[in-house]
Amino acid sequence: MSRLSWPERSVLPVAVPGLKFIVSAAFVTGLFFFMGWGAGAVISLALTLFICWFFRDPDRDVPDQSGCVVSPADGKVIVAQKVETSEFIDSPSMKISIFMNIFNVHVNRIPFSGSVESISYIPGKFVNASFDKASEHNERNALIIITESGQRYGVVQIAGLIARRIMCGVGTGDRVLRGSRYGMISFGSRLDIYLPLDARLAVSVGDHVRAGSSIIGFM
Repeated sequence: MSRLSWPERSVLPVAVPGLKFIVSAAFVTGLFFFMGWGAGAVISLALTLFICWFFRDPDRDVPDQSGCVVSPADGKVIVAQKVETSEFIDSPSMKISIFMNIFNVHVNRIPFSGSVESISYIPGKFVNASFDKASEHNERNALIIITESGQRYGVVQIAGLIARRIMCGVGTGDRVLRGSRYGMISFGSRLDIYLPLDARLAVSVGDHVRAGSSIIGFM
């Protein structure tokens, strides 16, 4: 896992972690054109454009409804249910899992304002992130956040079958704001969020959500 700060608003249309991939791909494309390798240059150009598109980082309008929890990721809700315990929250909670495919925006956002109580990074496997066992066996990075009212919730970045790099831009003790950027997982992944048991979910399995702008619950 790597640590990198995220701007509050987009300075560029792409996420900062993607810049080195974009520059490298563009350099190879230019080299192919310079050497007259037409077919290779065209393929490399297409790859460069795809990388630019994959690392897109649009600004989002964050809801300001009282108590609302926003989605930490773009993707599809694959779990929305009560769980008795979890690896990071040792009490019953409401769990929402969001699967990001390779076509989704992959920048992650803070679901609800508070202070980062702890960060736990666990190396692991890289099975398909849509599988239930991914929450327990895959590489993952968990934030435990305490709200101003003293409620505690968790949000977990989970690497997937293709994703091989989790990035987190916050540290223990940091004050974080609902909807703000805090990290990214490259090339397909999953986010699990554990809300207090009395939280009211606003999504169901199969719903599609957008990071920072879709309300997934209230607490």
